[in-house]
Amino acid sequence: MRFEAITWERLADALADHLCGRKAEGSEQPSPPRWHRVAVDGASAARTGEIAERLAGALRLRGRTVLVVGTEEGFLRPASLRYEFGKKDPDSYYDGWFDTGALWREVFGPLEPGGSGRVLPDLWDPATDRATRSPYVELPPGGVLLLHGPMLLRHWFPFDLTVHVRLSPGALERRTAAGAKWTLPALARYEREVGPAEAADVLVRADDPRHPAWTGLRR
Repeated sequence: MRFEAITWERLADALADHLCGRKAEGSEQPSPPRWHRVAVDGASAARTGEIAERLAGALRLRGRTVLVVGTEEGFLRPASLRYEFGKKDPDSYYDGWFDTGALWREVFGPLEPGGSGRVLPDLWDPATDRATRSPYVELPPGGVLLLHGPMLLRHWFPFDLTVHVRLSPGALERRTAAGAKWTLPALARYEREVGPAEAADVLVRADDPRHPAWTGLRR
């Protein structure tokens, strides 16, 4: 797999241009505006939220309305369900920590053809273990949903563009907080069973966050 050095700013600009449908001179005009659903997938140590915010900024400069949603910040299940088999169970982290049903219902459903465009930005606050009661956000035609978090590509979510931020096993071990290293077996299982590096439209290598590299847009 061939990688090319890139900066985070150039990466955000390239992805934003792609999503905005900018074409080379003489090529077809972009299709009519619609909602775009983008995944920024990666382990917590990959800081996907920061990457999503960079991309959001680049899109807003191009006149797009953007909603950034984090699965770890707003769509975890209640603690009573997450910790049913203990607080550090890798299989529970893999299968039961994230509220995929709510994501389908409150995030992706409204962005289906004929949908309302009214998306819930978060549902559950993991710090207070209570519902956030946040108001819905309406994305206009041409708006962009940026969903970031770990293990996003295993749920068949209807993304229009998928970005996987990869850390090598050694980098992932080093950059994962001591209290979260119990999640590493689940992330290794995700690599084995889903193969996000091959499945994603864009692969970013971020072992050294100062010097990212990418494969370009593969689809």
